[in-house]
Amino acid sequence: MSNALKLDAVSKTYNRGKPNALKVLDGASLTLEAGEVVALVAPSGAGKSTLLHIAGLLDSCDGGQVSIGGTDMTGLSDARRTAARREEIGFIYQFHHLLPEFSAIENVVLPQLANAVPEHAAREHAMQLLARVGVDHRANNRPAQLSGGEQQRVAFCRAMANKPRVLLADEPTGNLDPATSDKVFEALMELVRETGLSALIATHNLELAARMDRIVRLENGQLA
Repeated sequence: MSNALKLDAVSKTYNRGKPNALKVLDGASLTLEAGEVVALVAPSGAGKSTLLHIAGLLDSCDGGQVSIGGTDMTGLSDARRTAARREEIGFIYQFHHLLPEFSAIENVVLPQLANAVPEHAAREHAMQLLARVGVDHRANNRPAQLSGGEQQRVAFCRAMANKPRVLLADEPTGNLDPATSDKVFEALMELVRETGLSALIATHNLELAARMDRIVRLENGQLA
């Protein structure tokens, strides 16, 4: 079975060739196996968001290789990278970024419609996901009518909507109080385990990190 995600000697420098050049990644390598949940731990400003953006094909690297499901994504056209990002990758951010004018279920349906899933099938799948994280009873509520924890659970479902191979999460519980954070993280882990996808989750919370399969640390532009 191919790796879900592989970063091979990835490098990234901002303002290359200028006096204020900043090398953020310096030969960072990581292999994420199918079904594996890995915690990414790093000090603020160390480059974890840059790493996640490169892994998720939102940004390009200066050197090295990014592979998803055994396919090298580094040299693909923008159109093929966009298609791969839509089909293979789910994103969760610290802030939920739900569309405020749409209900919870509509926020989960829309990514599927963009992937040409019929609306009735998209709504059925969306309700299944919302039920898995315990917010199906809030399906018709808009984000402003949901609590912070409920909003983030809906964001999880949206990230899972197109059945991605890899989930990338950047401080997914960082905006929540400790009690809510724990409950929401548990819901995320249950959803990840049930769907069998791989996940790379950036967090400052070492207690949450310890509950994942393993921890990698980003230091001096490299992963250990």
